[in-house]
Amino acid sequence: MKLNKAATTLAIALAAFASQSALAQVKIGVVSSATGPTALVGIPQKNTVPLLPAKIGDLSVEYIPLDDASDPTASVTAVKKLISEQNVDAIIGPSGSPNAMGVIQFVADAGVPLLAPVGTAAVVTPMDDKKKWVFKTTQNDDIIATALVGHMVKSGVKTVGFIGVGDPYGENWYKVFSALADKNGMKIVANERFQRQDASVTGQSLKILSAKPDAVLVAAAGGPAVLPQTTLVEQGYKGQIYQTHGAALPDFLKLGGKKVEGTILAASLMLVLPEIADSHPSKKIASDYIAAYEKAHGTKPATFGANVFDAGLLLQQAIPAAAKVAKPGTKEFRAALRDSLEQTRELVGTQGIYNMSATDHSGFDERGRVLIAVRDGAWTLAK
Repeated sequence: MKLNKAATTLAIALAAFASQSALAQVKIGVVSSATGPTALVGIPQKNTVPLLPAKIGDLSVEYIPLDDASDPTASVTAVKKLISEQNVDAIIGPSGSPNAMGVIQFVADAGVPLLAPVGTAAVVTPMDDKKKWVFKTTQNDDIIATALVGHMVKSGVKTVGFIGVGDPYGENWYKVFSALADKNGMKIVANERFQRQDASVTGQSLKILSAKPDAVLVAAAGGPAVLPQTTLVEQGYKGQIYQTHGAALPDFLKLGGKKVEGTILAASLMLVLPEIADSHPSKKIASDYIAAYEKAHGTKPATFGANVFDAGLLLQQAIPAAAKVAKPGTKEFRAALRDSLEQTRELVGTQGIYNMSATDHSGFDERGRVLIAVRDGAWTLAK
């Protein structure tokens, strides 16, 4: 009888423990633009979610994916839903720069860390009480711009035409690039904008052509990066065209065809992985990610998907430390997770090496980019 009572007590204790373990599950929301104008960015990000770690330490992880259809308003709705209805511990996304800028206020108010796989550095700079909740998993514009300007200087470029999307991505790129251009004695002779959903940039292109720049820089992400370049080529522009890391996707080559031949950009080593030395710390993890993605989806991923994969790596390192402070699902856990992400040191990702600090929530250095050229319809290291 005593044995039965002991067994019953043990069973109750084990059930309680199992219940506590279930409650300890970490919830991560993922907002991507799997449809709409930014879909070429959002689709590989959505497809990467099944490749993220399902267990971190002793904690199981649930990912809750939502599609914002490339609409910044829908991004806000999705983020609010994840916070209020799902009580998520962190959010990865959204895909677009304007979308991410629009949700900063809400994640800051709720105290939920946001890992933003977007181009613009404006999501983390200048640092303030709101942006301290945001961590960026792509290279900041200045790292990419420095490489491009260096190539321009070596190539004897004196005048540049600029055309970028009329949102935070394009605006921050102009801010960063114009400062570097001025510092290096180059003059921006044309400065144009277009919208991501535009079907034509003929007017803007004609203005750039009339300025006769030595080179043109296009600042756009995903499919929209193609239109300005193909339009300029069709109108007879013969100078060098540069692109930002926003153009770093296979569809840029497919959509642009021969009209993007010779393009120079700076971006992740993933685009030219076979040419990267085996000694580079990111090569193996990038190779493993590409292989896993191909096995799951039958195609190679764009670097934008790798930005989400790296978000998973950052969380994988940060969550165990946060779990020592508080239980998942609590504001204390989320605050500890934010603090832990900020302490990231020498974390090897697919895109480069992360070193976060209170003032740097991107953490990349020059190991996070290489100079790339389009040659014979393929990416290759620029010579």
